[in-house]
Amino acid sequence: MRKQFITGLLSLAAFAAAAQGGPDTYAATITKEGLKKQLSVIASDEMEGRETGTEGQRKAAAYIAGQFEAIGLKPAPGTDHYQQYYAIGYDSLLHSELKIDDKELVSGKDFADETLNNNTGSLKANKIVFVGYGIGDPKYNDYEGKDVKGAVVVIFASEPKQDGNSLISGTRTPSPWGSFTIAKKAAFALEKGAKAVFVINVNIGDTLSAGMSHSYMRTGVRVVKQTDPAVNAITMTQSLARQLLGDDFFAGVLAKAKKGEALNTDNFEKKVKISYDYEEKKTSYNASNVAGYLEGTDKKDEYVILTGHYDHLGIRNGKIYYGADDDGSGTCSVIEMARAFAKAKAEGHGPRRTMIFMTVSGEEKGLWGSEYYSDHPLFPLEKTSVDLNTDMDGRIDTERKTGDTLNYIYVIGHDKLSSELAVINEAANTRYTGLTLDYKYDDPKDPNRIYYRSDHYNFARKGVPILFFYDGMLKADYHKPTDTIDKISWDLYEKRVRMIFYTGWEMANRDAMVKRDIPLN
Repeated sequence: MRKQFITGLLSLAAFAAAAQGGPDTYAATITKEGLKKQLSVIASDEMEGRETGTEGQRKAAAYIAGQFEAIGLKPAPGTDHYQQYYAIGYDSLLHSELKIDDKELVSGKDFADETLNNNTGSLKANKIVFVGYGIGDPKYNDYEGKDVKGAVVVIFASEPKQDGNSLISGTRTPSPWGSFTIAKKAAFALEKGAKAVFVINVNIGDTLSAGMSHSYMRTGVRVVKQTDPAVNAITMTQSLARQLLGDDFFAGVLAKAKKGEALNTDNFEKKVKISYDYEEKKTSYNASNVAGYLEGTDKKDEYVILTGHYDHLGIRNGKIYYGADDDGSGTCSVIEMARAFAKAKAEGHGPRRTMIFMTVSGEEKGLWGSEYYSDHPLFPLEKTSVDLNTDMDGRIDTERKTGDTLNYIYVIGHDKLSSELAVINEAANTRYTGLTLDYKYDDPKDPNRIYYRSDHYNFARKGVPILFFYDGMLKADYHKPTDTIDKISWDLYEKRVRMIFYTGWEMANRDAMVKRDIPLN
């Protein structure tokens, strides 16, 4: 690594020295004043917290598109004035009635309707069957030897693991059957002849919390996808699960599920009369990613993409969740880096590779916008050299107690997918900015699993090398209405954005695309 690092550093230095109008000329145009001007709009009252699917998100998208146009970016092909639209919808629950042995249970108290997955319909069944995690996979099958035709199946909302790895994917990355795939499990239950799915979540106790995630709420926004037909599902309280399965059996499987142990050999079925009537109203509309580009020179058919998500949490209980750091800061970083690259191109020093600048929505809902882009790319992913993603780069981690607190950035992905990522990034940083590049969150044992939690991951899962730049704010004002512009550390913010710009400059101008020589795990 040491030899590679020095070679990369010398290569970068030689390129900078030889180039008329080198990167330092244009990095200097990225200033705290310019960042503050942008963030004062993105994190303003007018943007209403930018929640995906709301008027605030649409205002933010229009503003970013206007900035891209003024800077001189071309609209990405396949967009409508820079916007790549994808369909979302809102499910409104009109009626939910669940009876077990003629006892009526209460939606929102005894159970939560899986509104984001369900469709209007009624069912009757006379049997429940426990089928572990509800998984039917060649590597692990909960349905083997179990007859669920005409029954309601009871499952856990997770998957089995061994030494922290999924038994199915073999890695720490959740398999397609993982924790947030009730729709897939419900589709497979229908295939096996079941009538409904009753879900147990180990994190939900005997009562339903008001703070449950949006996927369990009685109404909520969803991504509209072409999915297989599926049975309806509910998530139960543990008290209801205990009532259905009996104290002893439930206690045993709950203990196993909390440890991620296999449940495919645990057998339970019971005669019980169940009826479930469900009615909802579906309303569909669009959200968007905003994407513009600068065409490269001799390598214009290869691409470097800079991303950040512009959505946040909107207005809740009358309070605006401004999202100045999360991720107004990353959004404005993308805009100002685009301005710097555009100035270089206008002065005859444009990048060799085509530069794509994209702000995505739906990150807070589950990486929706970047998932849509990676499944419907506007530029070929196999020719995309790297994604540099910025999600929160404006503040100081309140939990960081080291001497470099005013001069650091967390870098995620440096040892994944490509052996060249750290070499290039470290060389750029050493020559120009001198930040501490902290790899704390790349530790596979880190419980926060940051690598899987922002939009770069949807590029990584397609094999595109990524670097993710992050300030580490997981406490203090994270996901609170107090994430406001006055908390930004402007000098450090400017320095971080310049470092990302330098890294992007090198990746856009080097002779070869970034290697893809490390498997995704």
